Amino acid sequence: MKKLLSVVLSASLLGLALVGTGCGEKKELVMATNAEFPPYEYHDGDAIVGIDAEIAQAIADEMGRTLVIEDMAFDSIITAVQTGKADMGVAGMTITEDRLENVDFSTPYATAAQVIIVKDDSDIASPDDLAGKTIGVQLGTTGDIYAEEIENASIEKYNKGFEAVQALTQGKVDAVIIDNEPAKVFVSQNEGIKILDEAYTYEEYAIAVKKGNTELLNQINAAIEKLQESGKLQEIVDKYIVAE
Repeated sequence: MKKLLSVVLSASLLGLALVGTGCGEKKELVMATNAEFPPYEYHDGDAIVGIDAEIAQAIADEMGRTLVIEDMAFDSIITAVQTGKADMGVAGMTITEDRLENVDFSTPYATAAQVIIVKDDSDIASPDDLAGKTIGVQLGTTGDIYAEEIENASIEKYNKGFEAVQALTQGKVDAVIIDNEPAKVFVSQNEGIKILDEAYTYEEYAIAVKKGNTELLNQINAAIEKLQESGKLQEIVDKYIVAE
């Protein structure tokens, strides 16, 4: 009888432990991204590295959670956040009115510019010259959104930024609209193309979370504020982007 009681108590305690684990805070923090956007997120062997990856890791550390990065198409990130496949979208994502209808955004953690890449001998010298041209963009990005507003332009959409740039080098498009830092990387890797001096537009990057998830949003904002105040956030940026 004593032995039976011991077994029953052990099983009961195990059940309580499992219930406690189930009710506790989720230990993983899943980040959805598109790792084709250097220096913010890109592949280094089997690892996904970059500014966003390190900022997300620092946020996870502040929250006491383990970061898990899920790589996917850029235009799938918001859906992943909406459906709970990911806790947050961190992918050089700009706050826009359309996106705010589907997700909430954190405090901005970085500023950026949309720029125009053209061939060295192009007659395109400013954003005004894009009218009537064929423009390459990455599907679902703000470059994609802005390009739709260009008068009489033909828009070619690609799953990855480098594919749009490749199309430019092959003469399939007249220009590419893309974020400034990835643009610098792509131009450095391809001869015969350049970034125009005049930016197309300026914007801010923020982290997307499921609409109404104020608890997670507040935790992320608190972590961002702490990283900004400590200088850690700028340290991460400076590691990848050298001031000109």
